[in-house]
Amino acid sequence: MSAYLDHAATTPVRREARHAVLEVLDAGLGNPSGAHRGARAARRILEEAREEVAAVLGARPGEVVFTSGGTEADNLAVLGRHDRVGGVLVCTAVEHHAVLDPVRSRGGRVVGVDARGVVDLDQLASALDDTVTLVSVMGVNNEIGVVQPLVEVAALVAAHAPRAVLHTDAVQAVAWLPAAATLAPAHLASVSGHKVGGPAGIGALVVRDGIDLAPRTLGGGQERGRRSGTQDVAGAAGLAAALRATAAELDATVTRVAARRDRLAAALAAAIDGLVETGVGADAGGGPDRSHKVAGSCHVCIPGVDSEALLFLLDQAGVAASAASSCASGALEPSHVLAALGIPDELARGSLRLSLGATTTDAEIDHAVAVIPEAVARLRRHAGG
Repeated sequence: MSAYLDHAATTPVRREARHAVLEVLDAGLGNPSGAHRGARAARRILEEAREEVAAVLGARPGEVVFTSGGTEADNLAVLGRHDRVGGVLVCTAVEHHAVLDPVRSRGGRVVGVDARGVVDLDQLASALDDTVTLVSVMGVNNEIGVVQPLVEVAALVAAHAPRAVLHTDAVQAVAWLPAAATLAPAHLASVSGHKVGGPAGIGALVVRDGIDLAPRTLGGGQERGRRSGTQDVAGAAGLAAALRATAAELDATVTRVAARRDRLAAALAAAIDGLVETGVGADAGGGPDRSHKVAGSCHVCIPGVDSEALLFLLDQAGVAASAASSCASGALEPSHVLAALGIPDELARGSLRLSLGATTTDAEIDHAVAVIPEAVARLRRHAGG
């Protein structure tokens, strides 16, 4: 038995996306920038995919820029804005490194969050002025699954930073939240195919009409001059199919997965002494309040345990999980997200990210509940001599 609980890192490719990709590859079409029949057919598929992506994301087709994934989309938004108009960049302390690092590289401002991981709106307001040209606040955090209040953020940006546009890294959001409504407050929004059951290597940046970005890739002038390079037609078709299927099944998926996440979190809390569920508040009855988290996120910190050792044992037992973001490297590094939440280093060293997805089954949850407490107990026995 095995349990794949690393959907926040990458998701299994949906049947619809696989079919769309293979259909394009099997057709043997040409370069969409060409003029012959095969090229025209490829261009038609590309633009149909653009229309489908736009429809799901609540954008116009001309506002969709295809990229190689979320990281490129984030960099194009943040650095493309700065390179075009200058000014000051602002982001939260819990952003993905694809946003945080570009902001820091340009001397930008980083805003704190509360103990749950939600942006501190007072701090954000204090960081805004008429020198700020871009504010980036992610829709959903990739480590702890916390949803950010983008409507409130947009209102603050409009009131205090009249030159600024709002960017949101929506890579984790579109799998769990209504995409068009979630992205509506933003001028720029990044998505990635392999987080929603699409292929890896394809993503998109929504660039609302009137927002000018300096391109990060120069050459053939594709994507209306915003991102040169031959477009991945098969990838675009796969992204469109994955987004369409995700949107169609969203309500049922969220209901089903949330129940399994809650069962997993409750079972682990009951079986492991000292376990801390990360990014949650307390409800009226003193229980965990996960209303500001997406359904697929179960992040915990376990005292007396090293994440790397725990992940090794879980992998041996057939449970795929992670400690933090899977995008940086194979080596585990301290989580800047947990540090921003004020979690002590000794507790953060025992972090465990269990992320569920549309394909997660009850049997996988049962297996994880059986395996994880035993692995923790084994490590604690070893540490105790």
